[in-house]
Amino acid sequence: MKRIFAILGVILLVALYVITFIMAITDNTSTMRMFEAAVIATIIIPTLMWIYAFIYRLLNKNNDSKNDKLTK
Repeated sequence: MKRIFAILGVILLVALYVITFIMAITDNTSTMRMFEAAVIATIIIPTLMWIYAFIYRLLNKNNDSKNDKLTK
């Protein structure tokens, strides 16, 4: 599950930068806004992925401890 989200995150970030690069080459007027969005997404996407993994780990640890108590 972690690898899938990591790969999706990488693909999303690469796509953001490729689109921004293409817009810069074509001299689009919204290139600067797209670059700003790509830079912000570079920070937000990995942070959200880390938060998701952290919460997932906490929930699974909590479920594992409940299962251990039930089997004892």
